[in-house]
Amino acid sequence: MTVYTFEGRIPKISDGSYVSPDATIIGDVTLEGEVWVGPGAVIRGDYGTIKIGTGTAVEDNVVIHARPGEVTTIGKHVTLGHSCVIHTATIHDFAVIGMHSTVTDYAVVGRWAVIAEHALVKTKQVIETEKIAGGVPAKIIKDVTDEYKKLWEDYKYNYTSFCKRYKDGLKEKL
Repeated sequence: MTVYTFEGRIPKISDGSYVSPDATIIGDVTLEGEVWVGPGAVIRGDYGTIKIGTGTAVEDNVVIHARPGEVTTIGKHVTLGHSCVIHTATIHDFAVIGMHSTVTDYAVVGRWAVIAEHALVKTKQVIETEKIAGGVPAKIIKDVTDEYKKLWEDYKYNYTSFCKRYKDGLKEKL
């Protein structure tokens, strides 16, 4: 993993987290317990602050950043799908951000909310708790069901288990 301090801003990565050797973490970034960070992810707290809660999956090529003096907050057990972008936003616990989606400045994604693939959550837009939104710009499509939550809880705990499994079992083939 490539982890950098920057102008006195020092990343804090819990021992239970896993950060891919191909990911980059810079500056004022906090990863709580069992955060899984995949290859190519960039988490940049160079002039803003990034906080990521326990059990969150930051999948391959995700970009997370914050404006100067601002905070991007990602809750617990959030899934950030491949190649999504999160910028100066708040993502609440158990949310799912689909692949290639963008959640931008001062937007809020509620607990158990889902942002569909390739969607755009605009500046200051709020996606309420347990709603599914998609499109450009994102619009509410339907509600999250209990069956959906059960399915995604299983997926989310797969990534939590990946932290230890990757630390113990990922070996470079020579």
